[in-house]
Amino acid sequence: MGIYVAVIGENVADAIVEAPSTSHGRAVMHVYAGGGPANTAVALAGLATPTHFVSRIPGGPFGRLFRDRLEGAGVDLTHSVPAPEPATLAIASPDAAGHTTYDFYATGTADWQWQPRELTPATLTGAACIHTGSLALIMEPGGKLIEDVLEEARAHATISIDPNVRTTLIAPGRYRDRIGRWASLADIIRLSDEDFAHLYPGQPIENVFDDWHRAGVRLVIFTQGDRGAQVSLDGTRIAVSAVPVKVIDTVGAGDAFTAAVLHWLAQHDLLGGRLEAVSASDIEDALHFGVHVAAQTCAAPGASSPSLGQLSKEALRWLGGIAQVGRPMSREEAAATRGANAIAEPPADAQPRGAV
Repeated sequence: MGIYVAVIGENVADAIVEAPSTSHGRAVMHVYAGGGPANTAVALAGLATPTHFVSRIPGGPFGRLFRDRLEGAGVDLTHSVPAPEPATLAIASPDAAGHTTYDFYATGTADWQWQPRELTPATLTGAACIHTGSLALIMEPGGKLIEDVLEEARAHATISIDPNVRTTLIAPGRYRDRIGRWASLADIIRLSDEDFAHLYPGQPIENVFDDWHRAGVRLVIFTQGDRGAQVSLDGTRIAVSAVPVKVIDTVGAGDAFTAAVLHWLAQHDLLGGRLEAVSASDIEDALHFGVHVAAQTCAAPGASSPSLGQLSKEALRWLGGIAQVGRPMSREEAAATRGANAIAEPPADAQPRGAV
């Protein structure tokens, strides 16, 4: 089977509102296959990282939509299971600036109904990294089963978590009750500025960095939309700016950013443990690659992350100029390419910046 990245989580049918009709009481919508973990899996596979998606996939038209998208991107569904429950639905409403809010219809849907026989640590023994989060990690009964799987799997796999807080479904207090355990399991946590505002109102982000490092998280990523990202690697702080781009919408931009960072680490053979060999310069390059991938995602409708063949020249330079798909780059090769990565950023007023 080989080494791969496993993503555990949900598919969501994202119904994006195009234009409400006042004359007939109707709203025009386009339905896309989405869901944060599914978006991340598709983005990883598109970048040529071997990717397994571990999910409960419903039947019916939405289930076919999910499978077609995932398999079409090259995601391995060997460890996903068919589910009798209905699909999760989200009504996504972009505003004039392209930022999106969601209303979820998720009670009793397929994604959270994991049974112990369907998901075990043995399922993921070949994974170098396991990424999860979003609703799958907080909704019951499946969330705590996923936590238990992560606890055993971290013996061989790097653990990445994106809480992706959804307060329309789950009160912030429930996330606060669980985030401590997630921090004890994770090597990487990405927190968006919106997540941070819900979970830690009034607190400086530096406090969260320090608390999570003490819990065992080596890499904490704080994404700030069009203001780029701040990161703490065991206390070493790094910041990168977002990339100017004409924003269509921000759907899936954070998921694409996370996938890009994991792809960079996989491509440089740095996954599979507690990130012991990762340096600050590694992370800086990975972040620059991530914001370029996120910017390209913002320039397309829906969670349309770029494939390896669609990456901009700037993104490829931050990746390290790798020509052979799927071949990990040695640390010597990575160091040799860093000098080529000093890219002049476009003027700040050139275009709106992409979000992460």
